[in-house]
Amino acid sequence: MERGARTLTSRTIANHLLDIKAVTLSPAKPYTWSSGLKSPIYCDNRLTLSYPHIRNEIAEGLVAMIRDAAPDADIIAGTATAGIPHAAFVAEKLQLPMIYVRSSAKGHGKQNAIEGHLPSGSKVVVIEDLISTGGSSIAAAEALRAAGAEVLFVAAIFSYQLSQSDENFNGAKLPFRVLTTYATLVEEAQKRGAITSEEQAKLEAWRKNPKDEAWMNL
Repeated sequence: MERGARTLTSRTIANHLLDIKAVTLSPAKPYTWSSGLKSPIYCDNRLTLSYPHIRNEIAEGLVAMIRDAAPDADIIAGTATAGIPHAAFVAEKLQLPMIYVRSSAKGHGKQNAIEGHLPSGSKVVVIEDLISTGGSSIAAAEALRAAGAEVLFVAAIFSYQLSQSDENFNGAKLPFRVLTTYATLVEEAQKRGAITSEEQAKLEAWRKNPKDEAWMNL
């Protein structure tokens, strides 16, 4: 079940993402994701790395989340590749070991899927940059579980809040928390005049049913 951070932090992070265009909204000219899905939103949280004050606020938010939900965490794990730097920042602040999980095992050497030292029985928090369907996060968690770890939850910067992600995480028995959400970001964009009320309606319709392109005609 998704749990957001405090409202103030959620709105602050949402505005940071809008400020640096890590998230862009374009209901009139939708983006096409690699899956072929038409979307009025595009998220690239890698841009946050170029802004020290923003990446630090993100790290502080994730740290607070972990201290609240998993004070017994032993290891911080980043998902390759976008979750790795944020996991490093968080691990440093918490003074915990850090590892990362590849999207697929190496084809040479030891053919590792997990890089770093992971003792069996470790309690791990997975750091992800964003959650769409949850597929990459769940795959990372399953790799960690297969290696003998207990995955406490996934912590991410942003969630599209798609119903499919809830279904997938529930099916994997994997909790997740996020710093900010699609609904918060759209609301903040409307407040600052970045989108009209008509565009806001399109954005809300897309989130409810992203595969139905009827939202483009609203």
